[in-house]
Amino acid sequence: MPDYLGDDQRKIKEEEKDDGPIRALDEGDIALLKTYGQSTYSRQIKQVEDDIQQLLKKINELTGIKESDTGLAPPALWDLAADKQTLQSEQPLQVARCTKIINADSEDPKYIINVKQFAKFVVDLSDQVAPTDIEEGMRVGVDRNKYQIHIPLPPKIDPTVTMMQVEEKPDVTYSDVGGCKEQIEKLREVVETPLLHPERFVNLGIEPPKGVLLFGPPGTGKTLCARAVANRTDACFIRVIGSELVQKYVGEGARMVRELFEMARTKKACLIFFDEIDAIGGARLMMAREEITRCRGPCWSS
Repeated sequence: MPDYLGDDQRKIKEEEKDDGPIRALDEGDIALLKTYGQSTYSRQIKQVEDDIQQLLKKINELTGIKESDTGLAPPALWDLAADKQTLQSEQPLQVARCTKIINADSEDPKYIINVKQFAKFVVDLSDQVAPTDIEEGMRVGVDRNKYQIHIPLPPKIDPTVTMMQVEEKPDVTYSDVGGCKEQIEKLREVVETPLLHPERFVNLGIEPPKGVLLFGPPGTGKTLCARAVANRTDACFIRVIGSELVQKYVGEGARMVRELFEMARTKKACLIFFDEIDAIGGARLMMAREEITRCRGPCWSS
């Protein structure tokens, strides 16, 4: 058969014939390849690292530490017997609301509680609760047998309102705010002084202002001034976005405002900063804007 291949193609074909069958690398070849690019002490360092990992694994097995995303304590810290005894001694309580106190000034007062979607009862206090701890309208914990009041409960706050509280202390100071010298002086007189030196207002016989309205174009330092005051007074800082109070359902925004001020009253000192107040602070308009008017009312009255 005549050969029509060129010199280059004929040379490639001859090289392919010379190549032997492909042989897989064995463990020795792989170990040899791994040694390329390693230093003199690489083997010793690798051995020490493996020993450390084995020791950590044994320690974790002995102490019962396991990686888990459930948030549970390590099994070594479990005490199931004590937990069962605690459940038997402390029965689960039911949430109720104290609507009225009968004969509050007597030695044996009675309390009318309302268990939601169930019934109303006239009950007594347990031995662990003092009469001064219970007030009308307060949420209480009662047992399921005699419905005695065992513990007073804090007011129920919407989680959305709780998230408005700024946990970390603002790191903004007055020196970070530029061009607002006059406004800062007024803020310190109206907001900071009543919190740091309330005796001055008591001696003068006047009540401090309840709030301050900061207005101006965006970027003029309104939020910075509020954060600087919170930093200076060490007060709890709650930032509220006005548009968040406008809810879909009627009455939801007003309820959030009431719960917001209830949470603020539980703090020793608190500053509530309403940002974008124009979302609920506009003029009275048509019926479609009644929900905004309902939100604005509790803000001014509280």
